[in-house]
Amino acid sequence: MRKTTFILMLLCLGIQQAQADSAAGGHAAGADYAEPHLADIRQLTFGGENAEAYFSYDGRELIFQSTRDGRRCDAIYRMDRDGGKVRRVSSGDGATTCSFIAPDNRTIIYASTHLGGRDCPPKPDYSRGYVWPIYRSYDIFQADAEGGAVTRLTHAPGYDAEAVYSPRGDKILFTSVRSGDLELYLMNPDGTGLDRLTDVPGYDGGGFFSLDGEWIVWRASRPTGEALADYRALLADGLLRPGQLEIYIMHLRDRKPIQLTDNGAANFAPYWHPDGRHIIFASNLHNPGGRNFDLFLIDVETRDIEQITHYPGFDSFPMFSHDGRRLVFASNRHGKVRGETNIFIADWRW
Repeated sequence: MRKTTFILMLLCLGIQQAQADSAAGGHAAGADYAEPHLADIRQLTFGGENAEAYFSYDGRELIFQSTRDGRRCDAIYRMDRDGGKVRRVSSGDGATTCSFIAPDNRTIIYASTHLGGRDCPPKPDYSRGYVWPIYRSYDIFQADAEGGAVTRLTHAPGYDAEAVYSPRGDKILFTSVRSGDLELYLMNPDGTGLDRLTDVPGYDGGGFFSLDGEWIVWRASRPTGEALADYRALLADGLLRPGQLEIYIMHLRDRKPIQLTDNGAANFAPYWHPDGRHIIFASNLHNPGGRNFDLFLIDVETRDIEQITHYPGFDSFPMFSHDGRRLVFASNRHGKVRGETNIFIADWRW
């Protein structure tokens, strides 16, 4: 997900991003668009491409992926909630993605390709259209809070990434191709106790837990016919075409997938509001096939959808703080050059 707004957007897949400048503190971003749910929007990073910023459980810090320090692909960084105290917490080798902080703040997890080589992995071949790379060298690693004492958690051949802790820290949810398809799995924090959650052909990924830990939400494709054949052929070559993704939820007790959206758009990056009734996600719902992605809020019971952001470009990767008071997201707004993506934080207003 590279070099253009559309390329950065959609996932947790080891994005190679342009160089970003470090910022010592937040910068007021201004209210340029009619976004009544977002107050006191502040910009936390400045320049290049920064994405997938996720709160610590206490809401005081963020972990995110970024290119800076002369790198050509993503590394993992932590910073204070106001954008200060930025420091790298991954090794700097290979590409990294999908980081998350444990609820007790003692460990972090992220995916990395560094065992496959210190250099950035090659970019995908776009001769077959717009595709995402599913790097076989991605594995999931755990480290201490500042990136030391790195331990490998996944050992299966092929892609393992998109990992998050449960709110109690007793499980990790992640995506793996170990079955031959991209499916969701649970495992214990030490990598044991593997438990497969999905089994329908198509991509399942980008999952997150509800605050009570009883539900998960994720994005999925369900191709059939020629589309399924295309999906499988691309996956065999380590590629994924992300044109249509829908949002699903599942209660971990009965494990029956429930489809929330059915609009044929590229819906992704879902996250639960702490009330357990609403999910925020990114979509090009009003720009089918296009690059204008906004944030939307869906009511789990009624399926009513409300548009949250209105910037005419890319808004994505939202996460609520666990007290529901703040929203962090990535956006192209205020970019100095085309495709520049930065991290923003706002106070949430109902």
